[in-house]
Amino acid sequence: MAVQFHPHARERMEERGASEAEVEAAVQTGERIPARFGRTGFRRNFPFGGEWRGSSYATKQVEAYAVPEGDDWLVITVLTRYF
Repeated sequence: MAVQFHPHARERMEERGASEAEVEAAVQTGERIPARFGRTGFRRNFPFGGEWRGSSYATKQVEAYAVPEGDDWLVITVLTRYF
């Protein structure tokens, strides 16, 4: 199962500080969460231990919303939370 990225998802990843590897890991090994509009959500926490927009955080949570495309997933958008 491969993970592909919609251009919108790539823009959100850059804007919100998520790497391609983190999003792929969330889709492949993260928790599945309910989503609307026929999408599937995937969530995974990552150790962060860094600074984001002037504040320090220990953990980064990456949520990816995707649709099945054949045997692959097409990631539509990505959210991040820092805590």
